[in-house]
Amino acid sequence: MFVITLTYEKPTEEIDALLAAHRAFLREQYDNGVFLMSGRMVPRTGGIIIASADSRADIEAIVELDPFKQAGAASYQITEFVPTMTADILAAFRQH
Repeated sequence: MFVITLTYEKPTEEIDALLAAHRAFLREQYDNGVFLMSGRMVPRTGGIIIASADSRADIEAIVELDPFKQAGAASYQITEFVPTMTADILAAFRQH
C-alpha cells in the first residue's frame, strides 16, 4: 500500500486550471483498481492519495501521468506501508 502526498507548487489559479485533467487522471486510476481513496488537504495546500500496487516503481510511473506532475504544479512524496491492522471493511488489504 502507498500514501501519496501531493504538495502544490503553483498558485491556486494554476491548480484550478488543471483540476479537470487531474480528476480524469484520478478516475482512470480508480477504474484500474490502483487508487482507493483521495482528497485535498485542509488547508488546501495539496492532496493525499491512498493506493494499492505491486511495487513502488508502478506507483512512480503512475504519478508521472498526473497532469499536476506534468505541469510542475505539485511535488510528490510516496510512502510505502504494510497494513497489518485495518477496519473490518478494509480486511482485504491486511498483510500478515
